[in-house]
Amino acid sequence: MIRLAALGVLATLAPQAAQAACNAVTFDGARFTICEMSTVDDDIRLFLRDEAGQVFGSFTRLNQSLPEGQRLGMAMNAGMFHDNRAPVGLYIEDGVEEMRVITSDGPGNFGLLPNGVFCLNGDRAQVIESRAYAADPPACQYATQSGPMLVIDGELHPRFLEHSDSLNIRNGVGVDETGTRVVMAISDQQVNFHHFARLFRDGLDLPNALFLDGSVSRLYAPDLGRSDLGFPIGPILGTVVDETVAGG
Repeated sequence: MIRLAALGVLATLAPQAAQAACNAVTFDGARFTICEMSTVDDDIRLFLRDEAGQVFGSFTRLNQSLPEGQRLGMAMNAGMFHDNRAPVGLYIEDGVEEMRVITSDGPGNFGLLPNGVFCLNGDRAQVIESRAYAADPPACQYATQSGPMLVIDGELHPRFLEHSDSLNIRNGVGVDETGTRVVMAISDQQVNFHHFARLFRDGLDLPNALFLDGSVSRLYAPDLGRSDLGFPIGPILGTVVDETVAGG
């Protein structure tokens, strides 16, 4: 397997305890931005609506909604959504389920089974195949469903083709075997599913990873001077920084 270490970027990607960070990297000839988070040290959440029930739709509106002394640390769009920006599949926020899990196959990337669920509960995270989730739902304080799965127990999705000419800007999320290391990634150039999935498995050493979107892929990484713009989005995955605790 090709590791990012072999490409001279290990220093930018080593897990960073108590300090979530985003870095631009190259994997197998393509450019990506990687954001490392820790469920133990970082406040990771999913966001969809404000207190009035309106969908945030943008990183700026979400950031402005946070209480005084808190700010959005890093964020990414977190799953496919309908025209009204409601989640296509399972969505749980702060323990409240807004949309149920969908287990049937269907059109588009979401229906390219197996798809999966990203679940956060306390200081543990997991990416779990949707039908396994439905059969025995774990406790999730936050959860979002999307598809297809990129990596499933160390194996690439069986439908991915190495030389596919279906290229797009793509974003996704992966979790390590301990459930404490969470990595968001976005391609900074068009790649196919096979290449993107190998980034998570072979480059980031993550046994399970979930595709989030390819028609809409956005990143908020202020440390890199980046806040991607475009038409309004649905669910958002990100970290919240308490500046009173951080001393900032």
